[in-house]
Amino acid sequence: MDEIGDLEVSWAQGFSKQRVVFIDTRTACYTCGNHIVFLNIDSKKRTVLQSPGKGIGAFTANGTSRVVAVSEQRLNPSIFVLSYPELKLIHELKGTATLDYASLALSDVGPYLCCYSSLPDHTITVWNWENAEKICTQPQAGKDVIYLVFNPMNWQQICALGSKTLTVWNIEKSDTHHILKKRELHLPAADGSIIKREAPPSHIVNGRLTYWGPQMPASAIAGLKGVKADGFLQCGTPRLTPLAVCWTSAAELYVGCQEGYLLLADPDAPSVRILFNPTVPDANPVLKDGGFQSLALHSDGLYAAGKDNLLRCLKVNGTRVEISQTLEVEEAIRTVVFSPDYNSLLLVSSSGKIYRYQPLQSGQMENILDVLTGEFVAAASTGQDTFVSVREFGELQWWSSEGDLTGSLSLRTQVSCLACCPVSHYAAVGTLSGHVLFVDLSSAGRPRLVHKIHLYRKPMNCLVFDQGGNILVCASDCHIFVLDAKPSKTFAVVGYTVAPGRPILSLSTQHQRGSERVQVLALCPGPKDPQDRGGGSLFHLLSLSRKELSGCVDAHGCLSKNTLQASTYEAPHALQSCVLGVGEIFAYCEEQKSLQRFKLPQDADGVPGPTVCQLGPEEELEGHPLGPGILALSPHGFWLASVGRDGLLRLRTTTALDRYAEIECHSCRLGGAGGLSFSADSQTLVTAGLADGSLVCTRLRAKVSGTIQAREATYHSQTAALQLENVLKVENAALGVMTEWHLGSLSPNGSSRPGREEASEGRDATEVTTELDEKDPNLTSDPTWLETREEAVLKAERQRYSKKKEEIRKGIKQLFDTSWERMRANEELPDIWRLDGHEFNLDVGEQRRLEVDGEREVATVRDEIELGNLAKCYLRDVLKRDCWDSMKVKGKAIKGFHSDFEVKNYPMKERTAKELDDLLRVESIRAIEMANSITQQDVLHRRTSRGEEGEEGEGGGSDVQTAALTGSFAAQLGCSNPHLYDQFNLHIREQKINQITLLQDVIYKVKTAFNGEFDGVRKQKEQEMSRVREKNRRMGEIMEELGAYQELWEPTLGDSEQPERALTVEDSEIKVEKYLTPEQKKIEEEKKKLEEQMHLAAKGDNSRDRALGDMMGGAIQVKKEDILKKEVNQPEFAVSKPELQWSDEEKKIYKDYEKKAKELSEEQDKYRKTLESEMKKMQASILESTQGFDEVLAKLFERKLKSETVIYQEELKIAHLVYSMLIEEDMRYRERELVLTMERRRADKNAIGEELRNVSEGVELCREAYENIVAEDRLLDKGFRKQFFDVPAHVVDHLYKLFKHRPRVQRMRDQADNNPFNKRFSLGGVVGEGLGQMLQAMEELDSSENTPTALEPSVWERFCVIRRAKVESEQQVKVKALTLAEMQAFLQKRSDEDETAKEEIKTLMDEINGLREQKVRFQLDLLVQVLLRQGQVEVEVSPALCIPDHRDSVMHHRSVVEDLSANIKTLGEQKIATMVECKDFRKGIIQLEWEQRRIQMQTEHYNMQTRDIQKLQLSKEQQEYLNQMDHKIVDQASTLQKHTAFDDKVTTNRLPYYVEKINQVAMRAAIKAEQSAVLDRELAEMEVVVAERRHIYESTAVDADQGVEREEELYQEIVQLKNMKHLARTQAQELALLREQLEVSRMKNFPSLN
Repeated sequence: MDEIGDLEVSWAQGFSKQRVVFIDTRTACYTCGNHIVFLNIDSKKRTVLQSPGKGIGAFTANGTSRVVAVSEQRLNPSIFVLSYPELKLIHELKGTATLDYASLALSDVGPYLCCYSSLPDHTITVWNWENAEKICTQPQAGKDVIYLVFNPMNWQQICALGSKTLTVWNIEKSDTHHILKKRELHLPAADGSIIKREAPPSHIVNGRLTYWGPQMPASAIAGLKGVKADGFLQCGTPRLTPLAVCWTSAAELYVGCQEGYLLLADPDAPSVRILFNPTVPDANPVLKDGGFQSLALHSDGLYAAGKDNLLRCLKVNGTRVEISQTLEVEEAIRTVVFSPDYNSLLLVSSSGKIYRYQPLQSGQMENILDVLTGEFVAAASTGQDTFVSVREFGELQWWSSEGDLTGSLSLRTQVSCLACCPVSHYAAVGTLSGHVLFVDLSSAGRPRLVHKIHLYRKPMNCLVFDQGGNILVCASDCHIFVLDAKPSKTFAVVGYTVAPGRPILSLSTQHQRGSERVQVLALCPGPKDPQDRGGGSLFHLLSLSRKELSGCVDAHGCLSKNTLQASTYEAPHALQSCVLGVGEIFAYCEEQKSLQRFKLPQDADGVPGPTVCQLGPEEELEGHPLGPGILALSPHGFWLASVGRDGLLRLRTTTALDRYAEIECHSCRLGGAGGLSFSADSQTLVTAGLADGSLVCTRLRAKVSGTIQAREATYHSQTAALQLENVLKVENAALGVMTEWHLGSLSPNGSSRPGREEASEGRDATEVTTELDEKDPNLTSDPTWLETREEAVLKAERQRYSKKKEEIRKGIKQLFDTSWERMRANEELPDIWRLDGHEFNLDVGEQRRLEVDGEREVATVRDEIELGNLAKCYLRDVLKRDCWDSMKVKGKAIKGFHSDFEVKNYPMKERTAKELDDLLRVESIRAIEMANSITQQDVLHRRTSRGEEGEEGEGGGSDVQTAALTGSFAAQLGCSNPHLYDQFNLHIREQKINQITLLQDVIYKVKTAFNGEFDGVRKQKEQEMSRVREKNRRMGEIMEELGAYQELWEPTLGDSEQPERALTVEDSEIKVEKYLTPEQKKIEEEKKKLEEQMHLAAKGDNSRDRALGDMMGGAIQVKKEDILKKEVNQPEFAVSKPELQWSDEEKKIYKDYEKKAKELSEEQDKYRKTLESEMKKMQASILESTQGFDEVLAKLFERKLKSETVIYQEELKIAHLVYSMLIEEDMRYRERELVLTMERRRADKNAIGEELRNVSEGVELCREAYENIVAEDRLLDKGFRKQFFDVPAHVVDHLYKLFKHRPRVQRMRDQADNNPFNKRFSLGGVVGEGLGQMLQAMEELDSSENTPTALEPSVWERFCVIRRAKVESEQQVKVKALTLAEMQAFLQKRSDEDETAKEEIKTLMDEINGLREQKVRFQLDLLVQVLLRQGQVEVEVSPALCIPDHRDSVMHHRSVVEDLSANIKTLGEQKIATMVECKDFRKGIIQLEWEQRRIQMQTEHYNMQTRDIQKLQLSKEQQEYLNQMDHKIVDQASTLQKHTAFDDKVTTNRLPYYVEKINQVAMRAAIKAEQSAVLDRELAEMEVVVAERRHIYESTAVDADQGVEREEELYQEIVQLKNMKHLARTQAQELALLREQLEVSRMKNFPSLN
């Protein structure tokens, strides 16, 4: 194929990474799969550039320098820098990246490129892309960098945005030497709070001892060292997640966060401020809902886009954020970017649309790109130089030959395949729900859905038209459906057939002009190999006749064998794709990675021969490096195209498969290509990427040698178009009149579809992961075409055989009734004539089959149950082995008889051999150490004796002191280990480990000793329970003899006392019937028969037992208990004769009877009392013994408490020892970390020192060069006059003034006032620009117009040359001065870093020394456990924890505290006595003072009364009146006394009369009440009568209206009368009450009236 022509990319569509950058002011670029697309935002024209390397990784562009940088996707990738618009490669940058580049960034103020490589090195590198020079690099720069951006005003600042971090890298420069310095910005917490980094604790010794030892950092506790320890952070509050960054003109950063925060970061401080917090109550709701997913700075403000479909322009004043402008967009915005001139703003949506907004014009949004995102499923040519593609979620797009989008249609369902009809302008789309959708493409730019067919319940795998456009073949699972492809036939379904394998992998058709048959080839997987090596593939070849398609199917829709000729061929290998040629098959094999050609066998008539045969490849060629491959045959059948997962498109001729033309259309890193299609003229191919979201159109550029073949392909397409022209017109006309179908309905808009098949169309239920089913719920409701045909067949059969079915049902019913009557009659026959039940079965075979099926299901269920039981039994055995069998002492409990005590033992495992060996080793070591210590004391004569301390009269002081020093009461329980270390001598780690082993042995001994006592008490309880049972048995016999029955108390063991009960299941616990197998049932029946035989044998004639029963009542000796059952028989005459007729003998006999009866009664009473007393004694004995056991159990409980105390004490000592060892280990880790840190700091210090020396030398050299240049510049100034020695002096003076004159250079300001970054910093750029402008200005001064008068031109030229040399020298001086200043600043920073490193090393050394000293002190500062009695602890108790706080406590000897307490008590008593005396004395003073005041006040009172009396003046009339008033008062008092006595007498006399009157009134009231009750009853009856009469009156009234009105008037009159009566009665009662109150008032006031 390479001799015919080459392949070139015509256009590409798609939008991969949703990132757009500007390459100039009018052109934006973005990636599309393996290509870069350049889009002119004014004309919307696109230019495609194929990746210069292997795939496209990171990508960026710069509009100022008009370059684009892209990295490739391969091992050891390169970065390609290309110029625009030439699209020529400037340089290929080969960095240190191993796998991939994650981000690229270009600077606006210089030729600088920054790149970040991902795993494994994580390196940031800065390049000068003009000369491909690596400026500086920094390995291990962070693991999560996703975006890099230069400071637009300073290329020496780079911001690295990570998934959780934000870092600014500063490039420090010294002439040609550059280094990167990191400055990390710590973001706030997710709730907006500032997280303060915890500084590591200082280890410098301060003389203060802590209870828990020195404090260690978290890295030391975690055991980390080196870089891991430096970067270790404890899990705490999560931080904000940065999404977008934007530089400001003040070299600060705006940061938008995922949580909705807007931050302002200052890299120089460094600090981070919160500008907007969405969690505060007064937060702006617009900003709160939108967020800050993308940011862009403009002179008008900060443009921010979020998820609320709004673009906002923000004004930031300090920490205040205001919205100045809001624009609404159709969907959420992911990215915003400004053009280099800041006149255009591009907005990229989440769906792939690109909008343009121009802030200066204040217009609406303009949609400049609408290609959408998502993966392409397939693409096909429509036959009219256009293409159709469909995405995975149903977005159908119509592309022109130039790649422009002419129309689109959203199908709102997941699709799987696509095909275009050659005889009509429509496309067929297969869906995952089993539908086939037909889209009309006859109207330019307006595709519409015109028909739907639901074929199957599974996804459509393939769709293909034959070359003549006669049929449409669809494949789903193993079914092949054939449809009429013509719209005039409404796409009728012809029928279906089933392929020999599933699923169908590929479909292909072949139809030759003039032939009536269409061949269809289906590729299916073959049967699997028995050795599980994978099978081959099957070619299922179908041959159909176009004329015989109608009426060639059966009732079920299956194509008949007469019409359909099928052949099956088996290939030896598994194939993935195939195409059918003329008499041959082309297939791709992924297993062999080869392209294979198969030759079809033909008979004499040209029809495929055998129906089944083995088919081997005739030719096999090398395939794609990455498969599987997809094949496509050109329309004229001479060219074969293939694509694979490697993204390569290969085109070859069918005659020479070994030669091909190749082009890389898609990236292999993104899955390569997933679809391939030819155009009608075979000159254009369209490929769809599998996972890169791109659609690539490739054209064949024919060479001179291949012009003939290209013309043949074109001629073939033109000939086919001419032949199908008439058909095309007819079918397009039929297609145009078809009604558009709406996605939300099952029928077309405005009319109903005729026909059963169309009426039953619908959508199937398919599992999709999007919201498509919610938008179109009808896709999940209707039956398929197959189901409709099956339903129609069943309905026809039901109608056809309905009468026959009814007759059969009646016959079956009659047969059943007859059989039932005969079975009932059979039951009444004798046994000899009676038949068995199974002999009545009419269908024994069916019965056996049902029985076998039932037994099979029962066996299956039984197996499942047995497996479940087996799993449970295994789990039970594992738990029993680990938790029960492995225990040497099982956990049990003892409960009291009458108390609530419950004592549990200690479950214990058997000590392992290793534990015993460790214990023996430690005891041996301790024995040697103790013997060595004693020997040393004997040799050195340093035996020390320790006297016991304690007061006289206190017993056991030595034991208490020993327990106090050892920290445990284990010695008192006799379980101590003599080899234990002293608590005050545990300084070494090995000693602590040995001490832990010995303490564990003490704990084991304590538990063992208690378990021994526990077993003794348990045996005692069992004995007591046996005694109680024996006594209860005896008491039961006594109660049986006495005839008195009462419930006896009998103790039992609970579940906690017998825990082994939980391991066994009693039969009484099973509530369901036990299932027995037939064998078990036989065994049970045999056991029952044997037991019955033994029982019958036992009941046989036993002469001994019978004789014993006859002679002695069945007992060998007479029991004394039978005396209560004895009775004295009364003589017969006492019953038959009266007492007067008795004879003397009979009377004597009766007296003897009475005597014997009396003696028997006395004996029985005596015996009964004996039994009762015996029973009471046994009850008392039981109570006494059980109470005694409860006391023993209480003592055991006390022993358990002591054992628990000892165990907790020993465990506390173990915990303290383990903690001290952990602290020592943390200190070792911390020391190792500090040592490694110091080594790194020393290495850094050495590197800084070496760099400092080099920089110092460079500064000295630069200073010398600067001084030389300055000296040369001065020489030029001094030698000016010497250069013009031949010129007059006054002219030289004038020339010297001109020599010193410099033109004023005006810098051109940026024309774009809306650019927020007008002032840009670049040292080289500023110097170069200044020199250029100065030289340009000097050219104007050097012109001949400025020549002084009377000066020769030659002198003027010489002067201009000298002045230009002077200007250039001055510029060199400036450049060198700037360079020297830069190098000196660099040297100063390195000097500061060197001093900082020295300080850090000194601090680290101090920390290491302090840590070592702390370690020694911690080893000597032992934590000792001391036991103190109650009263010996005098510290404050924390109210929150209710425990003493011993942090500031000091231990003293007890005598010191007691002496101090005695002194305090004595002094306190003295103080109290003194205070009492003072109080009594002061009390007397106060009493005297009060008495003095009282006397003084009385004296003053009497004096005032005396003065008042003396001052009082009365006349004689007043004195006489006073005397008369005294007499009147006396007379009135005597009169009132007389009246009072008279009233009392009258009241006493009239009291009986009023009492009698009250009684009479009460009697009358009772009578009235009875009468009222009678009246009430009568009233109720009267009301009933009145109601009845009213009803009668209403029913018989002539004039209903008048009767109702009259009745209403009468009713109102009655009610009014009743109310008036009630009112009169009430008023009468009130008057009577008022009269009584008036009489009472008169009686009360009567004496005062006189």
